Amino acid sequence: MERYIVQIIATAILVISIPIIKYIVRRLIVKYATFSKKIEARTKQVVRVFNIMINIMFAICFIIIWGVDPRNLLVALSSIFAVIGVAMFAQWSLLSNITAGIIIFFTSTFRVGDYIRILDKDMPFDAVVEDILSFHTLLRTHEGEIISYPNSLFFQKGVSIIHIKKWEDTEE
Repeated sequence: MERYIVQIIATAILVISIPIIKYIVRRLIVKYATFSKKIEARTKQVVRVFNIMINIMFAICFIIIWGVDPRNLLVALSSIFAVIGVAMFAQWSLLSNITAGIIIFFTSTFRVGDYIRILDKDMPFDAVVEDILSFHTLLRTHEGEIISYPNSLFFQKGVSIIHIKKWEDTEE
């Protein structure tokens, strides 16, 4: 038992700090979302993604604390990433859409309710932003058609804001 006292103390500190860090990150995201008038459901999605990243980071810390040799850890992680890389190669767009969704949350100039134009040379269209989700954004065209537009495409195609919904008109 005495042999592992440092690991036990470090683990206890880590276990105590996990909820504290999650709370701080959540508060910062919610404060930002309130300041920039983001929708609550979208804010919850971003908080969930950050919680997953925090959990992964702390899992790696636990592994290091309990004395896994960094070289062995590197070999294990590279093997895991190789398998994940092969498995996820077909799903790369999924990861890029999640990343784009987070970037849109923090930097987007358009919001739910705005009327936008997608500047695609092959198929340009105008639509109202119905909802911004983790993987895609729902757009409603003039004809009433709902288009699920991948978030990563917002960084590949130009977007023009035709009409910004006034904050007094929103239910956010």
